[in-house]
Amino acid sequence: MPKQRIIACLVMREEWIVQSIGFARYLPVGRPEVAVRFLDEWGVDEIILLDISAGRAGRSIRPETVASVSRFAHVPLTAGGGIRTVDDVRRLVSAGADKVAVNTLLHDDPDAVRHIAEHFGDQCIVASIDVRRLPGGGWEVATEGGCRPTGISPDAIARTAIEHMNAGEILINCIDDDGRRQGYDLALAERVAAAVHAPVIALGGAGTPKHVRDVLAVPGVAAAAVANMLHYSEHSAAVLKSYLAQNGVAPRLDSASDYRYTPVPNDGRLAKRDEQELRELYFRHIPREIITVRDLL
Repeated sequence: MPKQRIIACLVMREEWIVQSIGFARYLPVGRPEVAVRFLDEWGVDEIILLDISAGRAGRSIRPETVASVSRFAHVPLTAGGGIRTVDDVRRLVSAGADKVAVNTLLHDDPDAVRHIAEHFGDQCIVASIDVRRLPGGGWEVATEGGCRPTGISPDAIARTAIEHMNAGEILINCIDDDGRRQGYDLALAERVAAAVHAPVIALGGAGTPKHVRDVLAVPGVAAAAVANMLHYSEHSAAVLKSYLAQNGVAPRLDSASDYRYTPVPNDGRLAKRDEQELRELYFRHIPREIITVRDLL
């Protein structure tokens, strides 16, 4: 089986990366180029860049922005936000995107999604689905940044996206958990993964490495997308992968990194090493050697 992926999700608003909380509050982080560069160096498996301003502005995510960040991404890059046509996708792919994420288009123009898949292949299409919990139980898909309820269940639209629109992957995000750091909606992930024969990416709610491990244990979940948590160095991808590797998950590991000596408790902060181990790691001072002519004789 393919190893499960850790995907960094970058939410962009007005050309700035932000932390999203419930699709309602946004805390500034910084420039997308800087965020992509650091995440790539930290060892994430993929990066998703979502422009949440694009659709409301009547445009797609800017190809210029994708071009400026793609030069720092040595991993697959997915671009999303306001995509509506084959030409939109062509410009984004030309700018360096490997995949595109479509959301509202799944509902407004399914034929357009099929046409995109025909031109670029289903591996290029990520069906992005945002949902809200219903008071009586279950979930409802919401589009336009979570503002427009559709009355459709997430497993139904996921199945339609894969079987009739030829999407290659599903990105499922629970708006109620967005930015809460209380963990993924495991029941939602399980419901959607059981409905499709395609990779499912879970997003929304990651606060600790344990949350990531829990969602990756759900059958059919191929990847965990992590947003706000990866903006803090102590929750870097290397620390996260170290935790997963020590707790029953087989993530993709960077051959240049050594994950064995990174004890990580459930909260994700690096555990302090034993004092004896630290003493053994001290550098031993070696006085500078001075070679004289006499030494050479």
